[in-house]
Amino acid sequence: MKINLAVIFGGKSVEHEVSVISAVQAMASLNKEKYNIIPVYMTKSNEFYTGQQLFDINSYKNIPELLTNCTECILVRSEGKVSLIRQKMKKFGSNHISDIDVVFPIVHGTNVEDGALQGYIQTLDIPYVGCDVLSSAIGMDKFAMKILLKEAGFPVLDCCRFSDFEAENIDKCLDEVEAKFSYPVIVKPINLGSSVGISKASDRRSLENSIEESFQFADRILVEPAIVKLKEINCAVVGDSEEAEASVCEEPVQCDEILSYNDKYVAGDKSGGSKGMATLKRKIPAEITAEQEEFIRKTAVDAFKYLGCCGVTRIDFMIDMEDNKVYLNEINTIPGSLAFYLWEPKGVKYTELLDRLINLALKRYRKNEKINYSFDTNILSMGGSFGAKGSKR
Repeated sequence: MKINLAVIFGGKSVEHEVSVISAVQAMASLNKEKYNIIPVYMTKSNEFYTGQQLFDINSYKNIPELLTNCTECILVRSEGKVSLIRQKMKKFGSNHISDIDVVFPIVHGTNVEDGALQGYIQTLDIPYVGCDVLSSAIGMDKFAMKILLKEAGFPVLDCCRFSDFEAENIDKCLDEVEAKFSYPVIVKPINLGSSVGISKASDRRSLENSIEESFQFADRILVEPAIVKLKEINCAVVGDSEEAEASVCEEPVQCDEILSYNDKYVAGDKSGGSKGMATLKRKIPAEITAEQEEFIRKTAVDAFKYLGCCGVTRIDFMIDMEDNKVYLNEINTIPGSLAFYLWEPKGVKYTELLDRLINLALKRYRKNEKINYSFDTNILSMGGSFGAKGSKR
């Protein structure tokens, strides 16, 4: 019997379109003999739709037309199972679309990759692929991630953190950065990916402009020193806290000073349609020393396990070419294209990688089933007055 696999993608995120690309790629590569694939598209208003046209990337050129050919739906738990049903109930006929055995979130960015969607799925008590609520939230919050990794001894750059209300006194923010770092510096939103809202500042005026730009995408930002002679290296990790392994290392090739959204998803594709992170120009394997490769791959696995990750992640590193020091930049808990291109050089086909991710989800669910989350008792049946304020006496 096939496993009913709901692939959820899209959502209210600036990386919405990237999520669609990643999901369509994955659905095309899943084992159709093993899985009954049910696409579940989240609009930018967080409405859920399902339908056969969601498998075709060309259908997304006209979203309103696409949705008229799909069915608005919702996940519901009832009688010990999770089902996908029609959101707008029919008076006659069945409103049941499909039972769901496993959920595969292929989402990027705020509101979906940051633990929000994971919490919703976990509340439904159904296996889901990827990091859990906590590790998803930490992976999305670059400041929280830095604090935790720094405390554990991982090499990360120092930073300044600002909230939007602090920007009302912009001179104070600028003074704090200049007291701590020399120019140039990098300004980035705390909880976004795909290089959205990231820019480099080389003086006080450009720093003010960069801060203003970043606050257009998030309510919290961070500023960190820019590495002038920079080499960026990425490494994927697959597994869980018990056992994980690192992929080969890649070296992205950028057109701008900062690896931009255009570099990642547009510039490398000559066919007129993006193939997600597979579009990015890259060197595989990366042009680094054997010692650097060993350090990066080990550090990637150690950080993955330390943060309690599961599934596949991509961890991005920076090498300062002036002193050859390596820094861990950030962890992407659901990387673009699920970083399949970093596993193919190791002989792992995309279909095999996807199958492994689903098995990891089932493994975690079985493990969590052994944990007691409630007591077999009901204090409300014991009688007595608890009072309107819920007194425990």
